[in-house]
Amino acid sequence: MSMSTPFIDFRRELHRFPELSGQEFETRKRIKTVVSPFAPVRLLDVGKTGLLLQYGHEQTGPVTLIRADIDALPIQEVNDFAHKSRTEGVSHKCGHDGHAAILVRLAAHLAEKPSLKGRVYLLFQPAEETGEGARAVLDDPAFANIRPDRVFALHNLPGFSPGTIVCKPGPFTSSVQTLIVTFTGKVSHSAEPEKGINPAYLMADFTLKSGQLVNPDSRSEDFALITPVYTTMGEKSYGVSAGYGEVHLTLRTRTSQTMERLTNQLLSLLADLSAGTGIYITTAITEVFFASQNHADAFEQVRTSALKLGYVFTEKQEPFKWGEDFGLFTQHYKGAMFGIGAGETSPALHNDDYDFNDDLIEPAARLFLELIDLQHA
Repeated sequence: MSMSTPFIDFRRELHRFPELSGQEFETRKRIKTVVSPFAPVRLLDVGKTGLLLQYGHEQTGPVTLIRADIDALPIQEVNDFAHKSRTEGVSHKCGHDGHAAILVRLAAHLAEKPSLKGRVYLLFQPAEETGEGARAVLDDPAFANIRPDRVFALHNLPGFSPGTIVCKPGPFTSSVQTLIVTFTGKVSHSAEPEKGINPAYLMADFTLKSGQLVNPDSRSEDFALITPVYTTMGEKSYGVSAGYGEVHLTLRTRTSQTMERLTNQLLSLLADLSAGTGIYITTAITEVFFASQNHADAFEQVRTSALKLGYVFTEKQEPFKWGEDFGLFTQHYKGAMFGIGAGETSPALHNDDYDFNDDLIEPAARLFLELIDLQHA
């Protein structure tokens, strides 16, 4: 059990009052309240529900951005501890409450550094889970003049020993997006299906054949995962032959190039299967996450800093399969995302019994501080 500190208390407060992606208004207010004693040079609202803190005044010198995500998930919490979620059907099941608390702890460290070369920005980013938050921040005019030399972020990692730092050069997280396919046929009486056009068999055929494009080997350059996540068709009206349906597939690859190829293969498959059926197809792509690309120098800085602090460091061989919208930052700026072990017995991310490991707040904040010292010495 962690010794309680103001930062652990704050983390648990965020856990009690979770907010979904794009709705983090109260979360931002809570962060503003807790960081105000740590005297940032500026506080800026960004990305609709995000917050940016500035430390250091100098317009010359290095610029470093450290990012944490702040949104929760539409998952009902099953834990029964004192800080359990008070919002029905919403909870922090990815540890973004912990990531935010780490950045608040870092703000307290930076408040004790009156002479800082250049500028450091701490970004509390909304809407990571939907892949919309990074884009909202980067598109915000308030962000336009901030051109970081380095961008860093972390994610807690269940399944790794507590406090272990995990990183790799190149792709750290996967490229992820969701393909939504709609099938519009024609409703008829279920006794006379020949008078309508029922999309059921086309939907089933497409779903089955999409499975042939999967390459589950995460070490392969051609890694491609296709996960059916949702389907719907017709109504629970047993005298009616369905005329409309949807299939939603989540796609994962190591690179954007493989993602483009996989998407085109699926669209080509759809065109072939639906030809001559009379079924009208539409497709849409949503929740796009670019692979987080760790720059070689930034990776080296993470490794150097972790070892200097005496942390256990593991260089991962293949990217994680999940997506992270920090990848969009790494499309624009040199940087790195790393992981910090949350414990081998911790429930997995997005599981209903997950909770962030409070013992990570201090060591993670110290690692970010070390990275800042490297840039701004």
